[in-house]
Amino acid sequence: MARGWESKSVEQQQDEKAAEAKATNPPVAPAQQKINRQREGLLLSRSRLLGELETSHHPAHRQMLHRSLAEIDRQLASFE
Repeated sequence: MARGWESKSVEQQQDEKAAEAKATNPPVAPAQQKINRQREGLLLSRSRLLGELETSHHPAHRQMLHRSLAEIDRQLASFE
């Protein structure tokens, strides 16, 4: 029987934490969520390109990576 009470206590604590999380994080509009996902995707792509740039030795490939980074930076600037 003690185990049942313990489970209820844990469940209640989890519910309280979920309620607190909802109260502290206001809901984000779907349009803003889409913008946030796009921005995060661009940041991940930028990070990957920088990693490739560090290991690339072929001049044509490096040039392509620089152009891609410039385009990503341009797109990121449009979010600000």
